[in-house]
Amino acid sequence: MSKHAFKNGLQSADIAAEQEKLKWADAVILQFPLWWFSMPAILKGWVERVYAYGFAYGVGEHSDARWGDRYGEGMLAGKRAMLVVTTGGWQSHYSPRGINGPIDDVLFPIQHGILYYPGFDVLPPFVVDRTSRVDEAKYAEVRDALGERLDNLWNTAPIPFRRQNGGDYMIPELTLKDDIAPGREGFGVHVK
Repeated sequence: MSKHAFKNGLQSADIAAEQEKLKWADAVILQFPLWWFSMPAILKGWVERVYAYGFAYGVGEHSDARWGDRYGEGMLAGKRAMLVVTTGGWQSHYSPRGINGPIDDVLFPIQHGILYYPGFDVLPPFVVDRTSRVDEAKYAEVRDALGERLDNLWNTAPIPFRRQNGGDYMIPELTLKDDIAPGREGFGVHVK
């Protein structure tokens, strides 16, 4: 349904306008509180409506040599994206041995699955922990650190996710070749 609507210009005006904003933007910053280990439902709903078939997925050649334009390719390739995320938990809660697991693993479905999939160059996230405990001094520290990150938006190296069609994955299986990151598994193998 979304493919037909996108292809034939039958999407609602608000969806088409949001897609035009994404095509126009050089960088997209999503700011949200981490709710139940993900983005709030209203933002997820926006993604589901705006990322129509033919716009953010379902594009490109599917063959034995390529499997579409995605994971580093696609409609949004050449643009940058960054998450600015607030949490109620401590930084240690989102560490490799923390109860919630590493923040990069928690954010992987968003950074890799929502942002990298249609082609964004994804920058490391800016995370603010323990937001319920932010006093004036902490606020100033966060403000200055975020300002610095934004000032360096174009100089910051993106997360080096592996490109789907870049030679590391078997096509059409979409699994890493045996000689890539042998003995490793999990989200981290998809980062060079």
